Amino acid sequence: MQDPHPINRRNFVKLGAAAGAAMLVPATRASGAEAAALPDLPYPFDALEPHIDARTMEIHHGKHHAGYVAKLNAALESAPDLAKMETAALLAALPSVSDEALRTTLRNNGGGHWNHSFFWKSMTPAAKSGVPSAALTSALGAAFGSVDEFRTVFSDASGKRFGSGWAWLIHKDGKLKVTSTPNQDNPLMKGIVADEDLGTPLLGIDVWEHAYYLHYQNRRADYVTAWWNVVNWAEVSSRFEAAAKAS
Repeated sequence: MQDPHPINRRNFVKLGAAAGAAMLVPATRASGAEAAALPDLPYPFDALEPHIDARTMEIHHGKHHAGYVAKLNAALESAPDLAKMETAALLAALPSVSDEALRTTLRNNGGGHWNHSFFWKSMTPAAKSGVPSAALTSALGAAFGSVDEFRTVFSDASGKRFGSGWAWLIHKDGKLKVTSTPNQDNPLMKGIVADEDLGTPLLGIDVWEHAYYLHYQNRRADYVTAWWNVVNWAEVSSRFEAAAKAS
C-alpha cells in the first residue's frame, strides 16, 4: 500500500506547516464516545533527539497520525455502533464488518491510530530508556538467548519488512515472539492478518518512511539502530507483566 502522504523534501516543508496546527487532545476513545482523538505525545517533540529529530516527530504526529484519526472518525460516522467501541476492540471486530470498503478503511486508519498511539508510549528520552525488567529479561533470554540476541532478531524483522509496515514483540501462551505486519496492520487483527490470535503486542517499531526519512533518508537500518536508544523499557516491561498475568 502506498503511503497516503508521500515523503520528499518539498512535502516535508508543506507537512511541517500543517503539523503545528494539529489539536492535541487525550489519547484513546473512551467507551461509548463517538470519536477517536489524537493523543498528546508523552514528551516534547525534540525529546528524542538526536536519535529522532523534532521535525520528524512534529510531522509524524501532527500530520500522519492526525490524518488517520480524521479518516477513522469520518468512516465511523456511518457506523455508530462501531464508533462506540474502543479502538483495540474495533480492530479485533474487523472480520464482522461486512462492508468491504468500510472494513478496509477501518483497517487502515483504525490500525494507524492504534499503532501510533502505542508507538509514542513505546519511546522515551534516551536518558530515561532504562533496561528491561528482571522478569522481561528472563523471558527474552528464554525466547531468544539474550536481550542482545532479541534486539538482533527484532532489528532483522524491521529491516526485512518489505515496503511500509511494523515489527512487533508479542506475548502469546506465555512465550515471546517477533513478527511483522504490512501497512498499518497489527497483531490485534485476528481474522485479518492471520486466522489465529497472533498475541499481545509489547513493543512495536514504525518502519514507514515517514517515521525516519527526513533524518535518515533511505537508511532504515540506521534509524532502527538509533531507535533502540529511546525504547521505553519501563513501559514495555509493564506491558509484559500485564500480559503474563492475563495468560
